[in-house]
This record gives sequence, structure tokens and C-alpha cells, in this order.
Amino acid sequence: QVQLVESGGGLVQSGGSLRLSCAASGRSASSYSMGWFRQAPGKEREFVAAINWGSTGTYYGDSVKGRFTISRDNAKNTLYLQMNSLKPEDTAVYYCAASRTLIATIQEHYDYWGQGTQVTVSS
Repeated sequence: QVQLVESGGGLVQSGGSLRLSCAASGRSASSYSMGWFRQAPGKEREFVAAINWGSTGTYYGDSVKGRFTISRDNAKNTLYLQMNSLKPEDTAVYYCAASRTLIATIQEHYDYWGQGTQVTVSS
């Protein structure tokens, strides 16, 4: 069992930056690949970014490439999402998730989910 707790969300102006964190705990938490998803009101959950266990591989959704960076610190069991050049369309609840696969971009491949943190970008 893995528990995930996101933090770092909030209200930011368009063009600003935020860094989300996801603290993982539980059995072998650091051995999972990790990812970020987001869900805006009235929309389906969307893939944002993923990273493998050793941080040697990352994937990004097309809408965030070049603006967001995913990283992890296995010693701290923490996942990060650095978000720069934020846009109003980035407004959503952001979720971190853990997967037993090497790296995953679809939510069906994730086994554990956090509760989410709200990010609101004002224009």
C-alpha cells in the first residue's frame, strides 16, 4: 500500500510559477514510477507528466511540454512538478499517482492516487 499526499497548489497569476509536491509513504514507495494528472471542471482527467524510478525517463503531455518539469527525490520519497509560464487553462485539480509499471502515461496503469491539490491560474 502506498499513500500519496499532494501539496503546493494555490492561486497564481497568468505567467507565474508554482511547484507541486507529492509525499509518498508506504511499502517500497520509491520503487514505483510516478505521474501527475489533472482534471478541470467538466473535463476528463488528463495526463500531465510521468517519471520512471531512476529519473532517467520522463514523458509530458503536449499541453505542458516546455513549461512543466517533473522530478523526484527518492531519498525523500517526494515527487515534484515545477510549473512555469502558467496559463488560465492550466486551472485544475492536480493529482499524483504511483504505478508498478516502468513508466505510464494512461491512468489505468496507475495503482495509487493522491487526493489532489487545486491550482487556479487567473488571467
